[in-house]
Order: sequence, then structure tokens, then C-alpha cells
Amino acid sequence: MVTMMVPRGFLLVFSMLLLTGCATSSPDSVQRGDVQRLASVEEAVIVSIRPVQVDGSQSGAGGTAGAVIGGVAGSSVGGRREGLVVGILGAVAGAVAGNAIERAATREDAVEILLQFTGGGRRAIVQARGTEVLALGDRVTLVTTGGRTRVTKAPLRQ
Repeated sequence: MVTMMVPRGFLLVFSMLLLTGCATSSPDSVQRGDVQRLASVEEAVIVSIRPVQVDGSQSGAGGTAGAVIGGVAGSSVGGRREGLVVGILGAVAGAVAGNAIERAATREDAVEILLQFTGGGRRAIVQARGTEVLALGDRVTLVTTGGRTRVTKAPLRQ
């Protein structure tokens, strides 16, 4: 039986690289650069809403970390020549697995929202599902800061 030992440091680096690739389009999350910036606000009504899935990203970090871990683990198998061959195969397999893991980890459930503006225009936007439940006919507020827009329920009129 051949056992592969992967150093803990490599696993830590691999985990950190995967987490750095994670980004969200959630309306509940505001980027640090958008804090204390004046945003434009528009109001609209939801005409249509449907679930969609945002593809995961592949920054290369997952593949690189996987290749390093697979290469190191594979090179520790057998003698010098076997270790080299298995190390190369381990690096390739690790890169493929790392890319797949990164893509799955950054995939996101979202909604596509079709909006009717009071001025007559229509627009669509995709954003991650937030904690707020949006429904057909809801009055919503679009907050745009730094080129990014999020949709939330409009405050009740008094």
C-alpha cells in the first residue's frame, strides 16, 4: 500500500487560494471601496424574476495549488525515477482537480430580475440571492455605486 503525505502547509495554502477566488454578487454584501460613497438611487417594479446560476470562476489559483500539492504528493512515491513520473502525473491531476474545486466553490445561485421603471423603460439585472425575498410586483430600489447595482425592496411610503 502506498500512502501519500501532503504537508499541512500546502493544504493551508490551497485552502487560502480557493477562498481568495470567492466573490459574491449578493445585495447583502457591500465592498469596502463603496463605503461612504454617494450612490445613485432609482425606483422600479419587478415585472419578472427567475432563478439563474452564476458560473464559477477559474482564476488559476486552484489549478496552481492543486498542481503543487499533487506534484509534491506524487514525487514522494517510490524511488527517484518513479517519484518523478508519479510527481508529474500528480501535478497534472492536481491542477485539474484544483480548477474543478475552485469553479464549484465560486458557483453562485442568483436571480435575474426584469424591472419596469416609472419613466417607462425596462432593464434586467442579475444578482445573488440575498436574505430579502423579492417577488413579482414588488416596488424596489436600485442602488448604484461604482458601476455596481444592487436591488432591494423599496421603503414603505408614508
